[in-house]
Amino acid sequence: MTGCTNIGLTQEEPKPPKAFIEITNETSETVLGTYCWSYNGMSECADAPGPIELLEGRDPIEVNPGEKITFVMEYEPKPNKIHLLQISNNEESEVKLSNNHFLAPSQKGVYYYSYGAWWMDEKEENVSNGDAHYAFAIEVK
Repeated sequence: MTGCTNIGLTQEEPKPPKAFIEITNETSETVLGTYCWSYNGMSECADAPGPIELLEGRDPIEVNPGEKITFVMEYEPKPNKIHLLQISNNEESEVKLSNNHFLAPSQKGVYYYSYGAWWMDEKEENVSNGDAHYAFAIEVK
């Protein structure tokens, strides 16, 4: 369970920053899901459905097997804790990230992802200054 506090960061935006994925120099926006964010001394938490429900009606991004997928967030400070969850055929698995990127699966199909980002306090252990979860889907052709 991650808590939200307004200690430390003073964000300039009322919601978490936008996150994008970049595939072969093409950028696609992710969909903001659940988050806790502090703005002007106020904290707001919003709950959202999981990635599959959140992306209902949206076309997945087409990729080639093994293609490099990179996360891009034009915001400072960058989150200092991240987690990527892949959902396929009702099975969830953690995906390891290396330098903010991962490789698309080699098997054809549609894959849903939840990208979690936390801005953890540098001084107080286990204290989050904000967190956000982003959803996107790819289709390996």
